[in-house]
Amino acid sequence: MNHHQELRKQVEQQARRMKQAEKDRPTLIGQTIYVGALGIMFVLPLVGGAYLGRWLDSMASGYSVRWTISLILLGVFVGMINVYYFIKE
Repeated sequence: MNHHQELRKQVEQQARRMKQAEKDRPTLIGQTIYVGALGIMFVLPLVGGAYLGRWLDSMASGYSVRWTISLILLGVFVGMINVYYFIKE
């Protein structure tokens, strides 16, 4: 009898673990929102840097992309930091 009780106890414990794992599994919508937030956090500084750089370059006389390139690179760096801190939380 003791062997049967131990087996039953193990099966019940596994069933509880499986139910808990099913409940804790992230949903598809939750994962989509998470990835979307990561994308926005990365892209917004990049696009903002591109627009600001283009505007600053248009103020200079002649053809120049110095500000555009510099601020795009700064936007990539800021975006990577944003994503890092968001994932770290």
